Amino acid sequence: MGKKTEKLLSILQLQPVVPVLVVDNAATVVPLARALVEGGLKAIEITLRTEAALDAIKAVADEVEGAEVGAGTILNARQYEAAVKAGSQFIVSPGTTQELLDAAARSDVPMLPGAATPSEIMALREEGYAVMKFFPAEQAGGAAYLKSLASPFGGISFCPTGGITAASAGTYLALPNVVCVGGSWVAPKNLVEAGDWAAITALAADASKLAG
Repeated sequence: MGKKTEKLLSILQLQPVVPVLVVDNAATVVPLARALVEGGLKAIEITLRTEAALDAIKAVADEVEGAEVGAGTILNARQYEAAVKAGSQFIVSPGTTQELLDAAARSDVPMLPGAATPSEIMALREEGYAVMKFFPAEQAGGAAYLKSLASPFGGISFCPTGGITAASAGTYLALPNVVCVGGSWVAPKNLVEAGDWAAITALAADASKLAG
């Protein structure tokens, strides 16, 4: 196992659920991240789907003690490099391109690349990857599909993300090839907008105790 794989696993194994955040206002992200960390969810993915995302990553990296902040929805090398510069400790992509593989090879910050088919998994394995994001999990076949990949792809671990809820997370976490799941239910938009950080800490605490 390479050093970057070990580094990535050390982050993903911190907890059963990695919060996947879409941040519209960077001002809310520090109390939000602190609430998640207090509830036991230290690894946090902030997706690059909004203009506030890079500022939000920098704020969490600079101001939230105990947080391991990563950048999600990384689609190209420019975004990869900008996310690393902002303080990202891991990079998450919904898929994989040669451009992204090259950017990851140049960086000390590990990438969790997306894969949803046997061919994509095989291509990534040839590139030396043993940990992948399975996306979009529910829409691509769910836990039953992922379970069927365990035998032909021994030694490959997944972080399924996409459509997973508090109710379905345990089914994924019970699979031998799942290291953690990604989920947005721990930081619902209405609670973030209301600034109800105690409620988010409670959701995070429940998620941190999930097991398969």
